[in-house]
Amino acid sequence: MSASPVSPSDAMRADTGPSFSPLYRQIKDLLIARLQAGEWRAGEAIPSEIELAGRFGVSQGTVRKAVDELAAENLLVRRQGKGTFVATHAEQQQQYRFLRLMPDEGQPSGLGRQLLDCRRQRAPAWIARQLGMRAGDAMVEVRRILQSEGRPVVLDDIWLPGDLFKGLTTERLNRHRGPFYGLFETEFGVHMIRAQEKIRAVVADADSSALLQVPEGAPLLSVERLSYTYGDKPVELRRGLYNTSTHFYRNDLN
Repeated sequence: MSASPVSPSDAMRADTGPSFSPLYRQIKDLLIARLQAGEWRAGEAIPSEIELAGRFGVSQGTVRKAVDELAAENLLVRRQGKGTFVATHAEQQQQYRFLRLMPDEGQPSGLGRQLLDCRRQRAPAWIARQLGMRAGDAMVEVRRILQSEGRPVVLDDIWLPGDLFKGLTTERLNRHRGPFYGLFETEFGVHMIRAQEKIRAVVADADSSALLQVPEGAPLLSVERLSYTYGDKPVELRRGLYNTSTHFYRNDLN
């Protein structure tokens, strides 16, 4: 898809507003708008910095600074000698970016999954509020277990807006072999670009103890995640119960 050129006056328009935005930030916003519109899809290459500079009527250095910020925010990925690509959770180094569970010993490996349920229903008020929906709107609820070496380590409950995930079924999820976020990108056009988490200690109730194969009352880590797409739109609420008897939750602070 080709995009109409953006003139320098368009790029500088924010200068006349109440607060000045640096030119590279304006270019960054224009690039995000293109990503949000689907001009460049997850995993696809974006035009070169020279091409973008010509399109937006700015210097290559201005474009580079904008692209650098988008790469630092994991919206774009630079590949030496190949160009710059739209980040995707389908890539090996990106697919577990939001999952920080690490084994106490040895190197982390891929987690197996067991899908327990996928159903459409009406959103209760507490879920609708976090997803920017109205109570009673259609949503999709997914429940699954993540396994490490055949042992259950995470019980996930996932809630998604029904209008964005029409056609998401148990069969569709079972056919997909990669991470769910990769499926959401390729088949539903929903790209999770950032997330906020709330973490607290809880104890296993009868349901979670049976599914995670731990004694009732055993300590678990509750991780509630709200994931956003472009424009800071919330598109997924997830609550995971983590068995940390042989794993820990790692967070890198910069």
